[in-house]
Amino acid sequence: MTDTQAPAHANGPTPPAASTPAAPASAVPAPGPKTPTNPVAPAPAGARTAADVVTPDLVARLTKGVVGSGRTANHTPFTGDRLAELPESTPEDVAEAFARARAARTAWAATPVRRRAAVLLRFHDLVLERQAEVLDLIQLETGKARLHAHEEIQAVAIAARHYGVKAPAYLNPKRRTGAVPVLTKVTELRQPRGVVGQIAPWNYPLELSVGDALPAFAAGNAVVMKPDTETALTALWARDLLVEAGLPPEVFQVVLGEGPVVGPEVVKHADYVSFTGSTRTGREVARGAAARLVGVSLELGGKNPMLVLRDADVEKAAAGAVRACFSSAGQLCISIERLYVHESIADAFLERFVARTKAMRLGTSLAYGADMGSLVGERQLEAVTRHVDEAVAKGAKVLAGGLPRPDIGPLFYEPTILDGVGPSMAVCAEETFGPVVSVYRFTDEDEVIERANDTAYGLNASVWTKDARRGLAVAARLRAGTVNVNEGYGAAYGSVQAPMGGMKDSGLGRRHGSDGILKYTEAQTVAQQRVMPLAPAFGMDDEKYAAFMSRSLKVMKALRLR
Repeated sequence: MTDTQAPAHANGPTPPAASTPAAPASAVPAPGPKTPTNPVAPAPAGARTAADVVTPDLVARLTKGVVGSGRTANHTPFTGDRLAELPESTPEDVAEAFARARAARTAWAATPVRRRAAVLLRFHDLVLERQAEVLDLIQLETGKARLHAHEEIQAVAIAARHYGVKAPAYLNPKRRTGAVPVLTKVTELRQPRGVVGQIAPWNYPLELSVGDALPAFAAGNAVVMKPDTETALTALWARDLLVEAGLPPEVFQVVLGEGPVVGPEVVKHADYVSFTGSTRTGREVARGAAARLVGVSLELGGKNPMLVLRDADVEKAAAGAVRACFSSAGQLCISIERLYVHESIADAFLERFVARTKAMRLGTSLAYGADMGSLVGERQLEAVTRHVDEAVAKGAKVLAGGLPRPDIGPLFYEPTILDGVGPSMAVCAEETFGPVVSVYRFTDEDEVIERANDTAYGLNASVWTKDARRGLAVAARLRAGTVNVNEGYGAAYGSVQAPMGGMKDSGLGRRHGSDGILKYTEAQTVAQQRVMPLAPAFGMDDEKYAAFMSRSLKVMKALRLR
């Protein structure tokens, strides 16, 4: 994970089916397990390996889209082995990529919007038809379980379908009421910004790369993307498929390299910047964009709460908590890291949640069956280990997990539940970005809403209750860009007609819906004045014109004209 992208997130889309088998209820265990508890998912016979998937021919085909004169490499978290040698971009290469994109964007912007949108719909079909290819790449590059990788397939297909269908309506000229009705005809146009610079993270390398680029292309822009080098093959696969779907190759440029070197160069040349990553780096990106007076959208960190109210269905809430806390090994900014449970049901909930968590199967095979995969890098493993070990040293209790699993792979860590976490512990307020959740009990609903909001972040939240009205009322009081009722994160994220993004230190701007495409455009107002000017005319002097306009304004108010 590079400094310009750490930690990234989320945002997996539609919720996966319950990925763990229903575990028998058992008493909450004694704290601090000394031996591993999570079983290993068996690899199916004849399972594919990295060498079977990442062939020289595949790498050669995909890297044709990279502007880079140097060499670098990426690795798989499952073993630490090298996956592929890749081109590395210099600052000069980034400038060249933007020059190529600018040369191509004029013709693309002139292409009718319905033809641009049709590319997205063809891409939608190709992604679903060829998903096995990219599922292998996602797993190899991120270490996540296959079902969690499939969340990215779902998210990208949903976004491609939505903007493929809705882009013409979002972008069509809109009639607006003029200064003087009838006499002033006003049209709002949407012009593409030009070349979008996109800095994409490693944790959702399909969804958070091409998923964010799709509306930019539909709006008539070119894109220069910097994916994380460690997950570049997935992003390059998506580019290759978009070109197959009909996108002009020069409209989609890719640059690779170290974040501190390449990232600022992308910001330096872009007409608009889209960034997903850490809050710290997001501030740097925002400063760079502000210095050039270009727009920016930022989806940043989170310390997301889940509230299990006293009337929640504890079985469903426990199963939902497993998904919400441990999908993609917790390496998504909308995953749950703070779990608030009403005191009256806490024991019953934890009994089920702990049992389900301990039953999760960890594994490395390129097949369905594992419930959780690996962390992505040494930096993530260090952060998770530090948070858990410090919390335990200060008195927190480990209800499940709490141990690395080098017997499975170098970066595996068990899904972990901590109880008794206090404000002096780093895990209480800092984003862990791993498979760790802290449990807190509450009795007063107003108090727990205040506690849930007591964070610098405001990205996602979750509320569990049998009362739909109550759930909506609590959700409306939570300071988060998305709130899911009786789901962890997928319901809001997968509803792409609605905007998704963060409040407070969790970011600026939104993806999805009209916001997700209009941010890649400049609004242009064209006003045509007819019959008479907005000035004295037809023999009126200044005083008569002022009186005429005053009467007209009163009439327009009476007619409730907007």
